[in-house]
Amino acid sequence: MSEKSETYGQSRTVDLGGDVHFVDFGGPDDAPTIVLVHGLGGSHLNWDLFAPLLRQHARVLALDLPGFGRSEPGGRRTTVQENVKILDRFLTEVAGTPVVLIGNSMGGMISILQTAAAPSTVNGLVLLDAAVPGPRRALDPLVAVTFALYAVPLLGERFLALRRQRSTPLRQVRDVLRLCGVDPDTLPAHTIGRSIALIEQRQDVPAMDRAFLSAARSLLRLLADPRSYRAAMASIRVPVLMVQGDEDRLVPVSAARDVARRHPGWRYLELPGVGHVPQLQVPDELARTVLAWLDETAAARAAV
Repeated sequence: MSEKSETYGQSRTVDLGGDVHFVDFGGPDDAPTIVLVHGLGGSHLNWDLFAPLLRQHARVLALDLPGFGRSEPGGRRTTVQENVKILDRFLTEVAGTPVVLIGNSMGGMISILQTAAAPSTVNGLVLLDAAVPGPRRALDPLVAVTFALYAVPLLGERFLALRRQRSTPLRQVRDVLRLCGVDPDTLPAHTIGRSIALIEQRQDVPAMDRAFLSAARSLLRLLADPRSYRAAMASIRVPVLMVQGDEDRLVPVSAARDVARRHPGWRYLELPGVGHVPQLQVPDELARTVLAWLDETAAARAAV
C-alpha cells in the first residue's frame, strides 16, 4: 500500500510479522540512509517538520512501531524489546544497512538497544531527548503520577479510557504537545490537523491502549533497573550525537547530563528553552545541527 505526498513523503506498509507503516521522504540514492524512530505515544507525524529538511542530503524513512501511528498492533507484543526486533527487521529488510538512527524519547532507547544488539546495522546514532536513567527526584510531579498510573495493571487501562471519554481529539493533541513542551499555537495548522485525523482513523482503540501501556511498562522496567541498558550504551562504538532540551519535563536534563558525563566520546548538545520534542519545536536548528554532524562524522561512520 502506498500514498504519495510531495510534502509528507510516500506512505507505505510492509509485512514484518504484521503490518508496519512507514513514510519514505525520499532523498539521493548515494546519500546516507536515516531512519527516524518515534517515542512513546508518537508516530511518523512527529517528523513532519524535520524530515523534509534532511532529504536533500540523506534518504529519510520514518516508521510507526507496532501499536503506534498507522501500525495497528494486532496480536503482537509491543514491549521495548519486541520493538527492537521490529526495528532490526525494518533496517535489514526495508531500509538496507548500515543506517543512521535518529530516535526520540522511547525511540532513542530502542535505537540504543538496536545499535548495541546489531552494531553492523548502524553507523551513526542521534538521540533526541532519549529515555535514559537518571535521579528519580528530578522527575516532574505530573509526569511521575501519570507514569505511576500507567504502571498499574487495570488502573492504567481505565485511566486511558476515562481520559479519552472526557476529551476530544483536538484537546488530546494539544494536551500532549503541552506536556512535551510545545505550544500548539506555534505549530502549522496542518500539523495539528493531521494528528487529529490520525486519532480519528484508529481502528482497534482498546488494542492501541494495550500496546501503549505494554511499551510504557517495559520502558519503566528498563529505567528502574538500568544495568543492562547502561551496558548497551557502553558497548556502542559508532559516532553518537545526544541532543537534550533543558526544559524537558519527561526526561530531566539532569539525566541527560549524567549520561553525557559517562560517555565523554559522545557529542552532547543542550538546547535552551526546548522541551521533549526538538524536531517539532526547533526543526530548522535541529536539522542544521544534524546535517553538520553528519558531515563531521562521515569518515568515522564509513570506517564502522
